Amino acid sequence: MAPHGKSFTSLSSRKSSIFFNQQPPLPDVYYVGVDVGTGSARACLIDTNGIILGLSERPITRHELKPNYITQSSTEIWNAIGFCVRNCIKESGVDPSEVFGIGFDATCSLVVMRESTDEPVGVGPDFSDNKENIILWMDHRAPEETDIINATNDKCLKYVGGQMSIEMELPKMKWLKHNLPGGIRDCKFYDLADFLTHKATRSEARSYCSTVCKQGFVPFGVDGSTTGWSDEFLKKVDLEELVEDNFRRLGGIPNKNGKYLSAGDVVGKLSEKAAEDLGLTTECLVGSGVIDAYAGWIGTAAAKCDSPLFEAGNDTGISSACGRLAAVAGTSTCHIAMTKEPCFVQGVWGPYKDVLAPGYWLAEGGQSCTGALLAHVLAIHPAYSRLVHEAEASNISKFDYLNSLLENMVIDTKSRSVVSLAKHIFFYGDFHGNRSPIADPSMRASIIGQSMDSSLNDLVIQYFGACEFIAQQTRQIVEEMIKGGHDLKYIYMSGGQCRNGLLMRLLADCTGLPVIIPRYIDAAVVFGSAILGAVASEDVVQDHIANRGRSRRSSNLTSHKSSVNVGGGDGSHSPYTAPSATISSTNMNALAYAANNAGSHSDFGQVDYFNQPVAEHPHEEKSDNEESEEEETLSFGSKHKVQQGLSQSLNKMGIKPLSTLDSKKKSNEPVDHGDKLWRLMERMTGPGKIIVPSSKDHPDRKLLDAKYKVFLDQCHKQQEYRKAVDQVEAQNLKNVKAH
Repeated sequence: MAPHGKSFTSLSSRKSSIFFNQQPPLPDVYYVGVDVGTGSARACLIDTNGIILGLSERPITRHELKPNYITQSSTEIWNAIGFCVRNCIKESGVDPSEVFGIGFDATCSLVVMRESTDEPVGVGPDFSDNKENIILWMDHRAPEETDIINATNDKCLKYVGGQMSIEMELPKMKWLKHNLPGGIRDCKFYDLADFLTHKATRSEARSYCSTVCKQGFVPFGVDGSTTGWSDEFLKKVDLEELVEDNFRRLGGIPNKNGKYLSAGDVVGKLSEKAAEDLGLTTECLVGSGVIDAYAGWIGTAAAKCDSPLFEAGNDTGISSACGRLAAVAGTSTCHIAMTKEPCFVQGVWGPYKDVLAPGYWLAEGGQSCTGALLAHVLAIHPAYSRLVHEAEASNISKFDYLNSLLENMVIDTKSRSVVSLAKHIFFYGDFHGNRSPIADPSMRASIIGQSMDSSLNDLVIQYFGACEFIAQQTRQIVEEMIKGGHDLKYIYMSGGQCRNGLLMRLLADCTGLPVIIPRYIDAAVVFGSAILGAVASEDVVQDHIANRGRSRRSSNLTSHKSSVNVGGGDGSHSPYTAPSATISSTNMNALAYAANNAGSHSDFGQVDYFNQPVAEHPHEEKSDNEESEEEETLSFGSKHKVQQGLSQSLNKMGIKPLSTLDSKKKSNEPVDHGDKLWRLMERMTGPGKIIVPSSKDHPDRKLLDAKYKVFLDQCHKQQEYRKAVDQVEAQNLKNVKAH
């Protein structure tokens, strides 16, 4: 095995590989992915092997002029996207004419545009500000509207987990009807991802992902649906304006006056204006977008691992994805799984049909706060400032420092293990309500076993309790999904939490499922969006490859030349708006193919709750003077150095990667859209690192099983206690009124 931190493939061996000596060389082909999160826009550039060559990020603002009224600007978001796309292309050195496809994902926020002019409409509370035309997903201005919609018990609610969430878009449209000056007669509505494809192409196409998951659209054939939208339901909730002209404000009826697409279906080519804004060409194809968490599924669920516990199964095509649970973690965590048949699970959104692939169903569970929970637990403890000081003095992250303290405490207290160290802390952490599987926003935290200790050691135990809670609640969600018909075999993680070895080990041991960490930790979502661009342009790319790049591709080069300047008018950055000041940008040419062919498997021996086994790779002979640099799971962001020596070496050598598409396989490949998506996911995703759960009879597994029973009791008892108290108080109020 190569030394830790070194690559399995040396520069000299890479130079002599087929990658650098293809005869004749294949033309270069690239794709762009765009991800719009709650606080920033990101763009990445990948090649046909899924190697990220450029990554750029820029913050976006949100406004809360009034509590629970949270808005954003689609104009600001589009400008930020343009900045990021142009910047990552510039940093990577790729010719814009070689970018064949682009994909978008975004938060499930509501964008409102004026139908007559296609200009933004202010959504309040300051209706005079038309720039603020997005009601953010976390906006909670419409509780009464949500209750009215859910009181209908319409059949469409059956397919959004039994009831619409206040975070979904129909309640917000209803609120706008009664509060927007002039009403919604001149309004049309988009989910943010659909707005971005509209902005890119001028097409009014909608995605099944957005409309089915967040707006109450029921695909044809589901429960007798023949139009997708229900006029009876919309009229019942006083939204008859949305019914007019075959639901045109929502996107229309499929195959009549509307176009609805699954993930990566072709929306169209970039318009001239969009090509100019993005620094691309008008030949670049746009794939149908998805909600951000679903892009995380696309960016992770096809990873393979070299482990006896990893089985590809007998299924082919996208059916192979069934049984793989993608956990897309950030401030909160979304749990997404695919099935061939609809599975109804209490407290889990869905089942959603056609949102990623025609004929397949998706379910979406979630934890309302995970990353936010860990941050909260640390921030409120009296020893937090000491933790920050000591972690900074040690030059490591707070979580790495906490994990090392736990390890030392095991030795100091002569405890059996880390899990045993915290055996009397029973931490139930629903500080912000429960999304799944209880679906009760009134749930709150309860912690048994606290003392008056305010030391750093106590903070460490509270931190462990929060990690254990996240893992135990994931087990609860997994068990409910399995009861509902899901056959879950693996958990595919993404997000910064993947770096926390303690948390990943707890997830594996609590759920009993292998946890797979992707090659790209922080960039999994934007990487998934780039795959959408690859899906949309696959047929054009195959023709281009078959002709060895001789196919004619007209390009808007004038637009590109006028738009590459991402700073001042002369192309230079202001020192206050340069990439290092306002965004993170990374030239990933340095990492090209360093880990593309790496497999991974896990050690079945000692359980390490802090440093999970590094992926091992086949032994490779090398000379004494040949350096070997191991590229493990890659992560991106302004705080992570990802170029280092390899970047400089490759740049000095003038090495430029070539694509490895094989057009000869084209005739044998399936043409089904879902299988096309899966084929590209498998080719591009790369290997994952697997964390294998310890055996069922391991002492820690037994202890976690015992504590899981306490966890469930804390969960259900809280509801019982609340109900009992509410009944008494209701009678008290009744008695007061009677007197």
